[in-house]
Amino acid sequence: MPNAHDYAKAHADDFKAQLIDLLKIPSISTLSTHAKDVERAAAWIIDDMTRIGMTRAEIFQKADFLPLVYGEWLGAGEDAPTVLVYCHFDVQPAEISDGWDTDPFMPTEKDGKIYARGAVDSKSHVVAHLKAIESLLANGGAPCNIKLLFEGEEESGSEHIFEFVAENQALLKADAIVVSDGSMPAVDQPTLVYGLRGIVTMQLTVQGPARDLHSGHYGGNVHNPIQALVEILATLHDENGTVTVDGFYDDVLELTQEERQTLTPIAPFMEQEWWDVTGAKMAWGESEFLLHERTGVRPTMEFNGIAGGFYGDGFKTVLPAKATAKVSCRLVPNQDPQQIYKVIREHIQRVAPQTVTVTLDELEMGARGVLLDRDSAPMKAAYDAYLRGWGVVPIFSREGGSIPVAEAFQRELNTPMVLLPFGYKGGGAHGPNEHVYVEMFNKGVQTAIHFYEVLPTL
Repeated sequence: MPNAHDYAKAHADDFKAQLIDLLKIPSISTLSTHAKDVERAAAWIIDDMTRIGMTRAEIFQKADFLPLVYGEWLGAGEDAPTVLVYCHFDVQPAEISDGWDTDPFMPTEKDGKIYARGAVDSKSHVVAHLKAIESLLANGGAPCNIKLLFEGEEESGSEHIFEFVAENQALLKADAIVVSDGSMPAVDQPTLVYGLRGIVTMQLTVQGPARDLHSGHYGGNVHNPIQALVEILATLHDENGTVTVDGFYDDVLELTQEERQTLTPIAPFMEQEWWDVTGAKMAWGESEFLLHERTGVRPTMEFNGIAGGFYGDGFKTVLPAKATAKVSCRLVPNQDPQQIYKVIREHIQRVAPQTVTVTLDELEMGARGVLLDRDSAPMKAAYDAYLRGWGVVPIFSREGGSIPVAEAFQRELNTPMVLLPFGYKGGGAHGPNEHVYVEMFNKGVQTAIHFYEVLPTL
């Protein structure tokens, strides 16, 4: 007798074609000129939800925000568990001039991969869950109730969804939460991510003279803001890569021997992925921690952008009026973003030269790190689903990235949660030639079906 898994296999080409359709929509949430495209992607998802048989499909959108898409199918009945699934369908900007080999919004299939912006981050997750649900509903229904919450502004701050989750706890009530975002460090090795780092972002501005000055007249007698900026930045780490800000590590939870052993199996996969992807000469950072521990267990401070003076073609002998740096910190569970911003600001105030005016402004709303229960029912269901979908025993991992909505779910809904990514970390998310393996997309559909089937049995 045909079942959901057979249906998914039989319709794999159709599912891939639908993924390609969604990838063609340039739903770039960071650029206001693409707001209508984000709305068009939301409408595409609503149409598909309705077509596959979900009983509710609705767009929630406030003025000045991009859309959230909500869908539900509650046909399993009151006694069955309910799963809330989160993914996002907005993407980062992309142009051929960024280094793409093909148009980022004209999906190109080559060597078993689909190249397009959003392929791995994160439209393949959206479509994988929709197609898993379609497969179940086309074969008698799902054994659990399903709610879907797909976001259109994850790449641009996620401000609306934090408010939405806090105000719609009854609508989002569930027995398990699935967050499908992120990636795996190997194509053929599924990983159960039980930890995410949080984040706080800042802009450091150094103001010097009232206007740009002639460097011949004023060089050597006016403190150059670029020089002052790099002097300040140089005080924030020591030669080991350790952050030197007083209080930065006060709330960091020590890695236990038991957890270190739990994470040991992921080490070779993350190291291989590091060499395959980074192109760096050698690893850097806190030498007392292994590479995978630096990535997922330790907090960091990074300089993400720096600007000042003249940097176009040619040369201009200018002493600039100001210089700026974008600074972010990836935070581990138990660290408070506001406290971290506070201690960094105090450090900068102490070391700032008196010859310039220095300000540190917090940019986006910070998010705490997340640590999930490795023994929860959703985690056990994910373990079994990966085992069946990939045919390989999954291993545990803590990720270096951040999914701010995961912390909002944990805080507002107090529901067991699991992370269920289907893509490869080397898939070029946010960079040129982003891609998803077709095989991993297909396995993702199968894994999602297994999850929906296994959870009610636990």
